[in-house]
Amino acid sequence: MTMNRLEQQMAFILEVDQLKNVERQTLIVDGTRRENSAEHSWHIALMALLLAEHADHPDQLNLLKVVKMLLVHDIIEIDAGDVFAYAQDDEREEREEKAARRLFGLLPRDQAEELHKLWREFEERSTPEARYAASLDRLLPLVQNYLTGGYTWVKYHIPEEKVRKRNQVIRESSQALWQYAQSIIDQARKKGYLER
Repeated sequence: MTMNRLEQQMAFILEVDQLKNVERQTLIVDGTRRENSAEHSWHIALMALLLAEHADHPDQLNLLKVVKMLLVHDIIEIDAGDVFAYAQDDEREEREEKAARRLFGLLPRDQAEELHKLWREFEERSTPEARYAASLDRLLPLVQNYLTGGYTWVKYHIPEEKVRKRNQVIRESSQALWQYAQSIIDQARKKGYLER
């Protein structure tokens, strides 16, 4: 039986409900539980709208494109899982590409191609929108880690150098947000949340 367009779209919408079950390493700000990937995607999409004025060239950003990117960037985690930011995973790209083909492939061809392209653009940080989106994807967990006593940094003995290096992506789209991120890292170091 061939599904019509609406049935394909609904199949995708129901499939991505599983993103609510993908737990991240990061705690929510009150420290009571781990955040899930759906919450993370919503939160940074909202950040994109609110913080756009702090991008280096806000007038050059297509915010609708940024929000779309952020809403779909972690969908692949349904199949590929969430990989801890500081972990080494040589098979990650292959797993994620396979997941992207399956999940976006549930949609009608035009939408499947659009979302797959947005996901790839985000991963490659190949446009101003992708770089801005990626900067928010780094900034929020940084702030959450700081506000939860350096939870994942302390748990996994993450050195300051690794945190600075990983978050330099923020500098690609916003000097203001990069300065803010550096101040968070400086404070985390002073409080002993980061290994030296």
